[in-house]
Amino acid sequence: MKRILIALDFDQSAQKVAETGFSLAKTLDAEVTLLHVVTDPLHYNTYKHITVMGFAGFDDSVPLIMNSEEELKKESLRFLERTKHHLGDKSIKTIVKEGDVSELILETAQELHAEIIAIGSHSRKWLENIVMGSVAEKVLRLTVLPLFIIPTKKQN
Repeated sequence: MKRILIALDFDQSAQKVAETGFSLAKTLDAEVTLLHVVTDPLHYNTYKHITVMGFAGFDDSVPLIMNSEEELKKESLRFLERTKHHLGDKSIKTIVKEGDVSELILETAQELHAEIIAIGSHSRKWLENIVMGSVAEKVLRLTVLPLFIIPTKKQN
């Protein structure tokens, strides 16, 4: 297995997912591609303090508001580049796409001839998963590739 796709979102758990997926890639001596799929811009607008890699240090009073899809793509690429820098490997590739998250993770894995997909599972409430679905669950259901699911639920 020589190619791993690591799918990241802007959740606080992104650092854990990136580090764990990268660790697997290093163990296998595999190429790494980081992917972020841009969805509805409203999901990115927040007044909360953001501690995700690439956005740490924002003041609580300053909202992260993206006014255009182009601006959101630019910030997403910046996020992936900072993640790449954090992991310390200049050979990591970064990709930003826009659309349905599950579908684009699978499509990108196919395009890259990835042999493993690494993805985080937020372990949200069961009702949310029933109503909204789970990206990790949908990818698991539709993929023919091995899936490395990284649980990101906070420990009590």
